[in-house]
Amino acid sequence: MIVVVCPGQGSQTPGFLAPWLAESAFADRLAGLSEAAGLDLAAHGTESDADTIRDTRVAQPLIVAAGILTLGALLADGRDARIGGIAGHSVGEITAAAGSGVLTDAEAMRFVAERGRAMAAAAAEVATGMSAVIGADEAELLARLAELGLEPANFNGGGQLVVAGALDALEQLKAEPPAGSRVIPLQVAGAFHTRYMQPAAARLGEVAATLAPADPAIPLWTNHDGSRVASGADFVALLVGQVSSPVRWDRCMESFGEAGVTGIIEVAPAGALVGLAKRALKGVPTVAVKTPDDLPAAIELIEQAA
Repeated sequence: MIVVVCPGQGSQTPGFLAPWLAESAFADRLAGLSEAAGLDLAAHGTESDADTIRDTRVAQPLIVAAGILTLGALLADGRDARIGGIAGHSVGEITAAAGSGVLTDAEAMRFVAERGRAMAAAAAEVATGMSAVIGADEAELLARLAELGLEPANFNGGGQLVVAGALDALEQLKAEPPAGSRVIPLQVAGAFHTRYMQPAAARLGEVAATLAPADPAIPLWTNHDGSRVASGADFVALLVGQVSSPVRWDRCMESFGEAGVTGIIEVAPAGALVGLAKRALKGVPTVAVKTPDDLPAAIELIEQAA
């Protein structure tokens, strides 16, 4: 069983779309996605510098558009019927919604553009941040977070948990980390997936009401708790709530294992999620589709599993 995974914010790098746009079919499709998002994604994916594409309002549509380009090639020629499931990490859940048919490409791009703007606006209200904590005992870390008024944001599995909240509290955590752990500050605009994003969730609820979700045509897992979701409307409601609640990628990977995953393919901009899978799902073959040159290996993995 092959599972396709879709990365989240932070996976983008300057110029990463250049190899894709060398092919006219991808360039034409990106033009339509750019129009739906109201951004020049071709310029951002080829010319913009690291600071520009780190901006939440740019990064999120750029990542989803790259994933949609990958999925268009990956799932063509009937391969969508051979996929055992799909899931996304954070904003990658919108990519997964498009890949599974819950949202059209245009709806996904409109939703993610609004998400990027709403989360940036919420982040601007209070100075907050995020840090990755590696190697901590989870129970000890959660108790420490409660003491400091911080929140868990991403349960990534493999001994990695991203935490978020007030900057002074994050500094205190870094100065006095749980035993045997490292605390690494992240270059993000604010405390995503926490209570600080509730204004963004309210805005996205309004946007969600304008969508017409279909039920997924491919098995689809949610970051909420790692369960499969059979209703498109339910999945969109989870997308709204997701911005102010933790990402449970650890539980998604547990679900992949329980479902009998035999291969994982990560769509562009790929790398982070296959890295987590190699630690949590040892021995499961993976392919990271970073450029079109990686598509043949991914397609071969699908065809071998069929």
